Amino acid sequence: MKRLTTCAALLVAAALGLNAQKPMKAPKGGKAISDELIGIFFEDINNCADGGLYAELIQNGSFEFSPAERDGWGAGTAWKVVRPGHSLGLIEVCKGNGIHANNPTYMKLHAERVREFYDYKGWRGYGIENAGYDGITVKAGAKYDFSVFFRNYGQAKQIRVALIEPQGWGKDPKLLAETTLTADTKDWKKYSATLTPNADSKNATIQILMLTLGDLDVDMVSLMPQDTYKGHGLRKDLAQTLADLQPKFLRFPGGCVVHGGGDGFWDTYRWKTTIGPKETRRGLKNTWGYHQSMGLGYFEYFQFCEDLNMEPLPILPCGVSCQGTNGGWSMWPKQAQDVVPMSEMDEWVADAIDLIEWANGDPATNKWAKMRADAGHPKPFGLKYLGIGNEEKISPEFIERFKYMYERVTKAHPEIIIVGTAGPGSHKDNPDYEAGWKLADELGMPIIDEHYYEPNKYFLSSRQYDNYPRDRKTKVYLGEYAAKDKKLIDALAEGLYLLHVERNADVVCMTSYAPLLARKNGTQWNPDMIYFDNERVYPTCSYYVQQMFGQSSGQYFYGDCVQFEGDKKGVIQPQVDVHYGQSVVLNVKTRKLYVKLVNAGDKEKEADINLSRFPIKKTCVKTVLKGQPNDENNFDKQPIAPKKETIKAEKKFDIDLEPYSMVMLEYDV
Repeated sequence: MKRLTTCAALLVAAALGLNAQKPMKAPKGGKAISDELIGIFFEDINNCADGGLYAELIQNGSFEFSPAERDGWGAGTAWKVVRPGHSLGLIEVCKGNGIHANNPTYMKLHAERVREFYDYKGWRGYGIENAGYDGITVKAGAKYDFSVFFRNYGQAKQIRVALIEPQGWGKDPKLLAETTLTADTKDWKKYSATLTPNADSKNATIQILMLTLGDLDVDMVSLMPQDTYKGHGLRKDLAQTLADLQPKFLRFPGGCVVHGGGDGFWDTYRWKTTIGPKETRRGLKNTWGYHQSMGLGYFEYFQFCEDLNMEPLPILPCGVSCQGTNGGWSMWPKQAQDVVPMSEMDEWVADAIDLIEWANGDPATNKWAKMRADAGHPKPFGLKYLGIGNEEKISPEFIERFKYMYERVTKAHPEIIIVGTAGPGSHKDNPDYEAGWKLADELGMPIIDEHYYEPNKYFLSSRQYDNYPRDRKTKVYLGEYAAKDKKLIDALAEGLYLLHVERNADVVCMTSYAPLLARKNGTQWNPDMIYFDNERVYPTCSYYVQQMFGQSSGQYFYGDCVQFEGDKKGVIQPQVDVHYGQSVVLNVKTRKLYVKLVNAGDKEKEADINLSRFPIKKTCVKTVLKGQPNDENNFDKQPIAPKKETIKAEKKFDIDLEPYSMVMLEYDV
């Protein structure tokens, strides 16, 4: 099948995709819409990669934390010296002759005395200890892969690795698991072992103890659960929670992470330093004020897309810094902006073209594709979308550089669908929005990325896409949006707005709520869709609304199947300032029909539903999300979750929609 170049062109063609079930013919009256409408946007904000989705349990295992990243930080952050048996020694931070230029910092341990002393019952040695992220959580009988790089000096060294649970001052720690390694080479060498705890622990730590006198270099300490999502290194419960959204695409790695944030463009994210062996990846100061290890890098992002059957949508910088650089987030003129000289823009063009080759190329003929194959993925990833830029001020400098990249990347790979940017706050009274759309129209850009975060009143009332021109070549990707709280009324406002978006999914081809994840004790931005700690995942009300929309994708929208009591015949809700609405979507590939109803008001609404044109089966799955408007899921309680039941299917019926509720009806057809 010929590859099409815009979301709009894919709307109907998607219905012809290969599927075990023969696609059905859509009944008359439907409007072709995007079946990629609901995706997810992952940005490393709120400490959601290291200590979150990336399953690594050791914090600062590469010793690359720096005071340049955060005041008070250094190579020893998250580590402490341990010397059971009153052992003695020294620790030195070193940077010369490290494992790799991208990972220069390591620790030199010098043990002077390691004998047992007093009543430590065999506990001895000199070394270091790490408590991970608010403690290391382990399960009895589960297997954890430990690895470390050592460089030895002199005689071979015995190294004890102990997973323990501290018991307080003056008490011996509880031993959960241990192993002994022998460091025996003068060159850097990776050592590995499997640790199996004998008990559950929520507050474990890991110790690396020299049992032999002398000097030893240590770097790249890692402790990973063997049981990760599909064995690919991602935390299983978090990844499954994302999989349950049934997202159709993943936008990554940002967001403002893409182009250096408040420190300027020169410390920007470069995809090439996030692939290959972990010890060769370059850690980076995060826009949000902490360190990214890049253990979750481009290979892992693409692999996760494959695992969840999502389209990858990587975002690359285009030579212009984030709007937040040099002191502010103004949308207005005179904001400072770092830019790459035009004489150096070919490097950034090459980055984009090389990424396409890395993802899609033939390992036999392309060096970047060979790197993908050498990492364990000889088959192409099938990259279709590529974003250029994120929320930059649409200044003359940006326009010049974007055009330069856009024209060259499109010429080299016309099959790739380019996604541009309309800056932040992409709606009324925003000069970047106007300038971004003007540029999109000039270039005939396939998709433009709009962003806005607003109070729930905006989502309850605005119906802006009803007024977007239908003859425009450029389609909309609503890449970042959310109501500014996480109560049920906010989620229902977002749901009502998504009904509006779904009705206009001939114009809006993709959406993704933001931000996606937030760690309990490391959150920089609220609200977020999913919160978590070391043990549990806490979905918000917004998560469940997103889930219902993700589960009900389709290729055709029908606007005349639902009539609300009191509305004029033919009126399709939601309209402006009307706080209830509906959507009927048919998926011809899966032969599913979905009816979604939202009532964000305080009065019951009756809806008359007529599905006579569809050959529905005998039963229907009914999903209901309801509560009080200020109900909120948090770490103390989770009062809001959808409830499902199987009911008899009818073609014509009335339904009473309770106040502050969302209902989805799923039919086989």
